[in-house]
Amino acid sequence: MTTPSKQAALSRAELLALPAAVDITTAARAFGLGRTTAYALARSGGFPCQVIRAGSTYRVITADLLRVLRITPENSEPAGAPTPAGSVDRPTQTP
Repeated sequence: MTTPSKQAALSRAELLALPAAVDITTAARAFGLGRTTAYALARSGGFPCQVIRAGSTYRVITADLLRVLRITPENSEPAGAPTPAGSVDRPTQTP
């Protein structure tokens, strides 16, 4: 008997390299979700982004997945990442 291995969440580079649509398992990895949880959320309408059902297959549009994760080719940090020191706009004081 083999035990299922937990796959690591997808990196930013992996996310940007995805095709136009992905299966529910790949989309789940982007959110750090397991396969069973992903299918349960998709069936209940609670998956974090839009899920398209084609027959018995669930697909996720990559553009929507990236939008929900707030990942674009221009930014290098995912949503909720801390702001690097020195890049915060501070008001200037006038004498």
